[in-house]
Amino acid sequence: MTQIPARPDSPISSGAATPAPPDLEFLASLAVEVAAPVEVGRTRTGLRRVIPIAGGTVTGPELNGRVLPAGADFQLITSDTSSDLDARYVIETDDGDRLFVMNAAYRTGSAEDIAALVRGEEVPAERIYFRCCPRFEVTGERWTWLESTVVIGSGRREPDRVLIDLWRVR
Repeated sequence: MTQIPARPDSPISSGAATPAPPDLEFLASLAVEVAAPVEVGRTRTGLRRVIPIAGGTVTGPELNGRVLPAGADFQLITSDTSSDLDARYVIETDDGDRLFVMNAAYRTGSAEDIAALVRGEEVPAERIYFRCCPRFEVTGERWTWLESTVVIGSGRREPDRVLIDLWRVR
């Protein structure tokens, strides 16, 4: 595992009053194909839906492969304007290793836009705030760094897929 030293301009290292933001390094883009949602129904915490994951692709400077047709996004629509997403799926890398992904996300927008997404309609990405923070469990030695790295992402929902861009936080 590669250790990343504290940045010399961080408040921890330099005693500065204003911290410098962390650097981001592009990791990959995911195109995750989804099947029709399973409506569980309204619970005491919101509307529960399960969105099966049908496959997909992963393309990036270091991480490439495919999303296997296994897993789902366990959505909880907590209000007319926001949703908590908990997607769990498997990426098979081009070198044959498998990565288990636990992707927690938050999506919010106007009540009209969220209702359109629930109906399976496309909503312009700039009208939806969709951010995620995936964690990984890996099988190959090459990918162990993912288990000790913070990764963040920005997503966009389309009718039959979810597009996610991921960055490694340095």
